[in-house]
Amino acid sequence: MEQLLAASTFNNLKEGSLIQATVTEIRENNVVVDIGAKSEGMVPVAEFNDISDIQIGSQIEVYLEKLEDRNGNPVLSYDKAQQKKNWETILTNCEEGKIVSGRVKGKVKGGLVVNIGVDAFLPASQIDVQPPKNLDQYIGQTYDFKVLKINLERKNIVVSRRELIEEQRSDKRKKILTDVKPGDRMRGTVKNITDYGVFIDLDGIDGLLHITDMSWGRISHPSEVVRMGEELEVVILEVDSERERVSLGLKQIHANPWENIESKYPIGSRVKGKVVNLVPYGAFVELEDGVEGLVHVTELSWTKRINKPSEVLKVGDEIEAVVLGIQKDEQKISLGVRQLEANPWQMVKHNYPVGAHIRGKVRNLTTYGAFIELEEGIDGMVHVSDMSWTRKINHTSEMLKKGDEVDAIVLEVDSDQQRIALGMKQLNEDPWNNIERIFRIGDIVKGKVSKVTSYGAFIELKENIDGLVHISQISEEHVERVKDILKVGEEVEARVIKIDKDDRRIGLSVKAAAYDESKLAEEVKAFDRLSKTQDLTSLGDILDEFANK
Repeated sequence: MEQLLAASTFNNLKEGSLIQATVTEIRENNVVVDIGAKSEGMVPVAEFNDISDIQIGSQIEVYLEKLEDRNGNPVLSYDKAQQKKNWETILTNCEEGKIVSGRVKGKVKGGLVVNIGVDAFLPASQIDVQPPKNLDQYIGQTYDFKVLKINLERKNIVVSRRELIEEQRSDKRKKILTDVKPGDRMRGTVKNITDYGVFIDLDGIDGLLHITDMSWGRISHPSEVVRMGEELEVVILEVDSERERVSLGLKQIHANPWENIESKYPIGSRVKGKVVNLVPYGAFVELEDGVEGLVHVTELSWTKRINKPSEVLKVGDEIEAVVLGIQKDEQKISLGVRQLEANPWQMVKHNYPVGAHIRGKVRNLTTYGAFIELEEGIDGMVHVSDMSWTRKINHTSEMLKKGDEVDAIVLEVDSDQQRIALGMKQLNEDPWNNIERIFRIGDIVKGKVSKVTSYGAFIELKENIDGLVHISQISEEHVERVKDILKVGEEVEARVIKIDKDDRRIGLSVKAAAYDESKLAEEVKAFDRLSKTQDLTSLGDILDEFANK
């Protein structure tokens, strides 16, 4: 009789119909039910929103997909039964534009499947304001959706979560623009990072956090401070309701470190910091977040010749310095490293008094003088005019070369300007002070030709004094070119015919070397008259002309 009844019930079951089933067993992944068929059927646990609502013996309605599978078991679905029952209700109560609640079931091509009583399609572009990269994060979540489209023939429903979010954001944006004011604090999420700043999503409106308002300290790019998706607390700096723009600040969360800068870093105090940047003219040192001081290259050492700070410092170095000055309005602090040690120039006047005889090595030569190293970092300079009493020097290389050991006399000391003036010629008495005891008019002198010019020739005499043989005093015959008669290095005999102590000149005559006293006297008078009536080139002028040839 039982077999006959079972066969009768089985014959009444139709595929695609809703049938009553009795729960006989609840397993880990399936719920076993009896539908009066030859064998029991199984419904996946995942099809139940809350499995705790299902009890053994409970009556549930299921959808019969197949009477038998390959194993002879019926194929059942609780979810499809609910959808079949709900479809009529959905069509009756749901219309385009209406808000419905649903649970995301899974992924399909182009979006997600959402159970709103029946399966609905949620396109990826309608999930959020920004299309998400990972759709898995939504599976199993319940949200409100807006019905976009219902296709009755195909029984398709398209929903959107994005439209609801945008509507909510629009309401929030209006509220923010109306309610917030400069100085208010809000929390937001980093939405976009650019070279000039960061856009912050304030859950309704995007605010701009400019790079200059991100930190009191030095930053090169906003990415040094924030990262995408990070949540931040920011300060409202400005609200433009008409253009719907909000300017934000991050550094304003903290007090301006420059507010009481003079009391924190008084002038003369010692400070410690980290080198954060090197430039040709100095090193920037971070004293605290937002406060940097500059050590100018001239303030790195009293004595070392530092051309650029990278010679002695590198980024990241922890150093100590002395505060030299503060410009609060310009947010500048001047620092010095050399002030940590005693200034050796303060002892220069004591170590090298005026008149002292010193010895040093030639460190450098210039057109105007030679630098003599007295000790490490302390140089004195011998000007070209203080190298010789008698010679006209056009360049220091005529007298010295680098590395020479020389003697000199201290002429002047200026500790403030860090200058020491030296003289070499002062080691000896000026021969021109007693020139009349060295040379007299009429003296026969001998010397070598040192220079030849178009005006005449210079003869190197004793005491390193040069005399000039004017072209008119070379020969009784007319001389067209001096170099045809006299050569550099040639030894000549001449007579002193003029001594000008004021102009420090000696006139010589080769042709008068053999004159007797009377004829010499006439020549001296004639030459003296010629000197007064004609612009005879001075010793210095001829030397200059010679040097430029």
